[in-house]
Order: sequence, then C-alpha cells, then structure tokens
Amino acid sequence: MIFSSLFFVFVFLPLVLIAYYLVPRKLKNLCLFLFSLVFYAWGEPVSVFIMLFTTLFDYVAGFLIDKYRGERSKARVLLVISICVNVGLLGFFKYSGLLVDTFNTLTGLAVPVPQVMLPIGISFYTFEALSYSIDVYRGEAPIQRNIIDFGTYISFFPHLVAGPIVKYEYLAGQLHDRQETLEKFTTGSRRFLVGMFKKVLIANNLAQLADKVQYLGNPTALSAWLGILAFTFQIYFDFSGYSDMAIGLGQMFGFTLPENFNFPYISRSVSEFWRRWHMTLGSWFREYVYIPLGGNRCSLIKNIRNLAIVWVLTGIWHGASWNFAMWGAYYGLLIICERLFLKKWLDKIPQFFQWLYSFLAAVIGWVFFSYLDIHKAFGMLGAMFGFASGADSLGIYSLLTYAPLLIVAAFCSTPLVGNLTEKLRKSGVAGRVVWSAGFVCLFVVSLSFLVDNSYNPFLYFRF
Repeated sequence: MIFSSLFFVFVFLPLVLIAYYLVPRKLKNLCLFLFSLVFYAWGEPVSVFIMLFTTLFDYVAGFLIDKYRGERSKARVLLVISICVNVGLLGFFKYSGLLVDTFNTLTGLAVPVPQVMLPIGISFYTFEALSYSIDVYRGEAPIQRNIIDFGTYISFFPHLVAGPIVKYEYLAGQLHDRQETLEKFTTGSRRFLVGMFKKVLIANNLAQLADKVQYLGNPTALSAWLGILAFTFQIYFDFSGYSDMAIGLGQMFGFTLPENFNFPYISRSVSEFWRRWHMTLGSWFREYVYIPLGGNRCSLIKNIRNLAIVWVLTGIWHGASWNFAMWGAYYGLLIICERLFLKKWLDKIPQFFQWLYSFLAAVIGWVFFSYLDIHKAFGMLGAMFGFASGADSLGIYSLLTYAPLLIVAAFCSTPLVGNLTEKLRKSGVAGRVVWSAGFVCLFVVSLSFLVDNSYNPFLYFRF
C-alpha cells in the first residue's frame, strides 16, 4: 500500500484515524501497531513476519543489553550479536543474489543464484532497529519495556517503508508522551497534500519521460539531457514528496518526525548537497559509522578512509547492484576532494558557478544511480557530453511537451514557492482564503490524476 493511492486516502487513512481518536489513551499505540501491520501486510503478507521477528529480537536484545550494562564486555557481546543478526537479515534478503552472482563472475562457477524476495522497507526498519540497540548500549535512550510501544516504533506506518529513518532516541519520548491537537492535525494534513502534489503531479509525470529515455537505448544529446533532468527532478519529488506525506501523517497522530530534505538542489557544494538530501540517512551513517570510526578527529589519511567507507556503504545501502557502490564511491571521491582542496577553490568563484558545479555533480550522479548496467551509464554520459547527435524527433517532441513541467519542477525545488505561499497566508483575510483554496485545489487535482492515471511508481520501494 502506498500513500498516493485512492484506497489509502479514502479507506485506510479514515479508518485508522477514526479508530485512533476513539480509543482511550492507553490503547493508542496498540491501535497504531495493529493498523501498521495491516498496512505492511497489505502488499506483502509474508514479509510482515520478518519485520515482527526483527521487532521481537531487538526488543529482547535491548533488555539483555540493559541488564548487563554494568558488565561492559557482556553488553558489548550482546550488541555485536544484535548488529550481526540485523545486518545478516538485511544482507541475506537484499544482497545474497548480488554476492553469489559476483562470485560466479569472478570464479567462472555456476552456483545457483538464490531467488529471495526483497521485503519492502527492510533497509529502513533495520537501521531503526539497530539504532535502538546502539542507543540503549550507549545509555543515550531508555530501554523500552512495553513491547507494543516498541513495535509501534518499528512498524509505525508513516515511516515504515520509506523513512524518514527515525532514530530510537528521537522518538522514545513521543511514544509515551505526545499531544494530538487540531493545529498539529491541520498542519499535518497540509503537509500531506503538498507531498501528494509533489509525488502525483510532478514526479509521476516526469517519470514517464525519464523511463522513455532510459529504455531508448542510444539517445541523442537532447534526449539524454531531458531524460536525466527528468529523473533528477523525479527522484527528488518522488522521495521528498513521500517524506512530506510521512511527516504530515505523523503530525496527524501527534508525532513529530524528523525532516528529510532541505532543498538540496540549491546547494553550492556536494558536501552541502548531502547535508540537505536524505538527511536522516546521512545522520544515521554519521552517528553510527563515521564518528565511531574516528570521524575527522584523526589523521588526514584515516579521515579519508572513514569518508570512503561511509560513502561506499551509503551507495550499497541503496541497492543490490554494483552501480550503487560506484554511485557512493563517486560522491565519496568528490567529498574527499572538497575536504582536501576543492572547497577552497569553490569559495573563490561566484555563487552561480558553485551552484552549477553542485547541480551538475548531482545530475551526473543520478546517471550512475538510475542505470543498473554501468556500461549503459557511461553510454548515457557519452550521449550527454557530445558523443551522440544533437537532437531527434523524440527529443524535440519531449522538449516541447515536458519543458513547462521541468520549469515548474525547478521552481518548486527552491524555497521560493514556499516563501510566496507563506506571504500570501500572512497577507490578510483575502490572502488566507486564497491560500486555503489553493490546498483544496491541490487535493482535487492530485486525486483527479490518481483516478485518470494508473502510472504511480515509487522509486524507493526498491530499497
């Protein structure tokens, strides 16, 4: 089940809201837990047992780690076991096929490649489960003694299948003490509508152009640039729109979930881009991998090693294909270069060229991200940078058809639209009426697109 579906908007969400606000306070987490299981099992009934195992295992692991807190060596062994089991599950379901296939390629053998179904959202809820064990071990978060409350943390449907990745320390207090208010509910509803607009009206329509060019084979320069620009904005509005919907849904139930995007395409360096893109993933790797390795409080060589490890892992986290590892290594190399010398040079040039460098770096990165076949990725780069004819009928037609949407997407990927609407809201009664009517229009138009268009992909279901 996805948020941008008629069934979710008109059936599931009303049911869970009615049930949640009718049950007494002590049963609200149980209500969310049960509905979250239904939400997850709707598309993958078997995979729900994997998530339930993760929930039960880490609940017990947290108990044992806390019990032996005074005996540091035992607590450390229990933490290592928790990490190994969680990472082992993730590795088996997500990477076993890639590892066997790579082994066959390197050795020339023909070991059968396991056909393992990838549970939706396993990369997200595994990282959240790991954060619980680690936070309890560090003494940074209280142990959760109520298994229903812990199950709610792991399975809470707004962030279950695509984030934001919520660290246990962040949500622990809200599981016990939160307030549902009319202001939170209306703010969350508006945030949900903005996310639906980004997902349904912008991302879904740009996806059609991006997919068309990707499967074209040998695009011209014009088609290649249009295709990768379409993907550049598609993945942003697809994922940030889904994050907006998740945050909005959380507010409807009294939760405050962390922000996940902060206009990454206005960045003026690659390092800044990654402080603005998928912020909860970056925060997770920084806190649980980069800093424990030594961060930047070590020698230059070790700092470069730490950055390389984090960025290769970041790439691999996104998918079981070597193109994702290359994508991560690409960003790691750029960030290391910025740390060594490039940032000093960037600071001396006009801001427009700083932005252009950052944006082009992101666009090139999306080529490696979107093509599982690395040879096709380099072919796409070749087409983009002059090793193909300039234009064709498809490119010209796509330019005329999609240019207005690409301009809207570029506009909406900056703070400008939000600033203008906020000024409208504060401009008086008339402005507030127009502002409110705008959200109603967003809802109606988004629903009309859902009714008329069955093409409703979500990229991050793969991860």
